[in-house]
Amino acid sequence: MDVAEHRIGSVADVPDGGARQFVVDGHKVAVVRIDDDFYAIGDTCTHQNISLSEGEVHTDTREIECWKHGSTFSLVTGAPDSLPATQPVPVFTVRRDGDDLYVGVPE
Repeated sequence: MDVAEHRIGSVADVPDGGARQFVVDGHKVAVVRIDDDFYAIGDTCTHQNISLSEGEVHTDTREIECWKHGSTFSLVTGAPDSLPATQPVPVFTVRRDGDDLYVGVPE
């Protein structure tokens, strides 16, 4: 599968310990920042059509929690770590180049 990288903004656009939604080539992506680490996962909870970027980031466990029903997803693998979600969200590559952030999505 080919991946296309897209510049989404700057490091300052994503709050430390928080998430922000970006639409990258038609994909809703939640970009999460924990200190100097960045993660990019699908921004839609697999239990219901809820934006994950509006949920709480658990910096200690590298998870994001859906605000609606409490499912948590690994920022590393996209796997759900708690119910009611049972399906993973997609994980995308994210790269920092100076102050710029790039996300790779399938072409």
